[in-house]
Amino acid sequence: MKRITTLLLAAALLVVAAGCKKNNNTMSNIDESCVKSTMEAFHEKYGDRPDLQDRLTRGVQQAAALWTTEDGSPAEFQEFCLNHFVADSAALQAMADQLERNMESLWGCFNKMTVDLNLPIHVDGPAPTELDELFGAYDPSAHFSADMFQQKIAFIVVLNFPFYTLEEKNTLGAGWSRQQWAYARLGDLFTARVPADVQQQLTAQLSGADNYISNYNIMMGHLLDEQGNKIFPDMALITHWGLRDELKTHYNEGDEGLAKQRMIYQVMRRIIDQSIPACVINNADYDWNPFSNTIVDKDGKTDDSPAREQDVRYQTFLDNFHAMQQVDKYNPGYPTAIARAFDEGMEVSYEEIERLFDEFCSSEQVGEVAKLIEARLGRKLEPFDIWYDGFKSRSTLNEDDLSALTRRLYPTREAFATQGMPSILNQLGFGAEKTNFICSHVTVDPSRGAGHAWESNMRTDNARLRTRIGKDGMDYKGYNIAVHEFGHNVEQTITLHDVDHYIMKGVPNTAFTEALAFVFQTRDLDFLGYKNDDPKKEAMETLDIFWGCYEIMGVALVDMYSWHWLYEHPDATATELKEQVIRIAQEVWNKYYAKYLGEEDSPILAIYSHMIDSPLYLANYPYGHIIQFQLEQQLKGKVVADEIQRIYPAGRLTPQHWMRHAVGSEVSTRPLLAAAAEAVKALR
Repeated sequence: MKRITTLLLAAALLVVAAGCKKNNNTMSNIDESCVKSTMEAFHEKYGDRPDLQDRLTRGVQQAAALWTTEDGSPAEFQEFCLNHFVADSAALQAMADQLERNMESLWGCFNKMTVDLNLPIHVDGPAPTELDELFGAYDPSAHFSADMFQQKIAFIVVLNFPFYTLEEKNTLGAGWSRQQWAYARLGDLFTARVPADVQQQLTAQLSGADNYISNYNIMMGHLLDEQGNKIFPDMALITHWGLRDELKTHYNEGDEGLAKQRMIYQVMRRIIDQSIPACVINNADYDWNPFSNTIVDKDGKTDDSPAREQDVRYQTFLDNFHAMQQVDKYNPGYPTAIARAFDEGMEVSYEEIERLFDEFCSSEQVGEVAKLIEARLGRKLEPFDIWYDGFKSRSTLNEDDLSALTRRLYPTREAFATQGMPSILNQLGFGAEKTNFICSHVTVDPSRGAGHAWESNMRTDNARLRTRIGKDGMDYKGYNIAVHEFGHNVEQTITLHDVDHYIMKGVPNTAFTEALAFVFQTRDLDFLGYKNDDPKKEAMETLDIFWGCYEIMGVALVDMYSWHWLYEHPDATATELKEQVIRIAQEVWNKYYAKYLGEEDSPILAIYSHMIDSPLYLANYPYGHIIQFQLEQQLKGKVVADEIQRIYPAGRLTPQHWMRHAVGSEVSTRPLLAAAAEAVKALR
């Protein structure tokens, strides 16, 4: 999972209303008559210059919408505009270059401070103290926007590099030069004025939510089945990632494996409805039977009605919502977290995402693939089979054997950094110089949580790769996560160092970095030397992507609909939110899954931890899978490294422009649906 940096969460790259009427949120004191007189003054200064007209009109209007009484009077606004608008193209380019240099310094240092302050929370080591958590919740960039407006720097940027809406970028952008794209991205910088204290409160809340999830472990060796037996070894699995990944490993173990999967499913249900005993979370002092929901302490005393978690999960969700609400007040263009996540963040509309996911989950191919899985398993499907893992090459391999190999190869983080990462890049076709460059810009750390990648925002700093590394080395789960996160790091390094304009660094949205991470992750066994020459390999890989999309699309819809419900019921309690999330999860399940997975009203789609610690992030995963498939089609018969180095330096175009550059077509589910139909035929 790619970790969203505090800076990106802080950014509010929103549409400013075209008109300049007073706005209750921005408290603008510039009315339309002032804008008109300012434009007339510009006409007197520059005459009739068509090359300036659009930029002038946008710049003045957008600056006016953000100017307040604290910034000056209407007369001072007009004087400021006349003095700071840059008409000469060479001077404008010089200003853009200067802004990019300074933004790299500011953002890079903010990001490095955030990384350093969060080390005790994110990296394995002594338990974080209360002081660690307070520092982790601190946002060094909280005052950035306010300072930029106070210094008038923000107004200079807005005036000279106006904002373009998503629709305008998608239509006009096809004819833009790289310099014009860079100017448009500068125009995204200052389009809302969120007070520093509001931004700091949001950062603190999200940090607390992340800490809550990072420490939510289930002690598997202390789970009891209905006969009182312990069927798992001693290990702590984080929810939901660790539980899900453990469930996936038991598909080749007959009745014993099925019993383990059913127990994990029951644990997940207890977490979702919050009937889980509070004392068993991250605590090995109790044995717990998740079926009867009874606990046994170290002295052998049984408690039939232990105190439950008390809806902490949903209170955290609700607190995220309320923190986002405070930000909403200062975003007149996109006044909800939903709008910011999709129209602004993903640069794909909520409606388009919903349409894509509905089209996919309602397709006839779902039923055909479900029948194939049922035949392969030799039993009726159950709800947890949304995580069926049998299309991967490793599904026929023993995970203990794989873990023995990865522990031997990578006993420490240094071993993965100095041997694993270079080996992966070499096998993908990167040359020695590029391999050394990328590896020298990635730092590997043992993760306290499930694992993540954290980008760098300046070229003198490193990206971070975090995965779980046990005292006896990196097991297969940790290795698999590490390969995924390294895919992020490769993207982060290339799109920082190889993009022609700093302001264009990165990718259109996080789905595009997830896509490359998936490209790496699907090759994890290849990197270990397990070459698959099976003629059905391509069909298997197609269905693996297909089933992964099917799983996560439903989860993303639950997340989306839950936020939609919250905006309709902003005064809801945590208990009411819990009831509605479960209801929504059941409705989505019944619409797309129950027919094939053997149970009505399953709440399992609500288990994902992203709903708690990464608000409205989930849609990026299936969107990323769709992009991954189209990328994989493009990579066929080519050197992977060459294509990565061709495609990813395009930087932060909008999604559709980026895809046209990368694969020659827009984002679509149709290629994957068509390939899945052919793959089913091949495997039958």
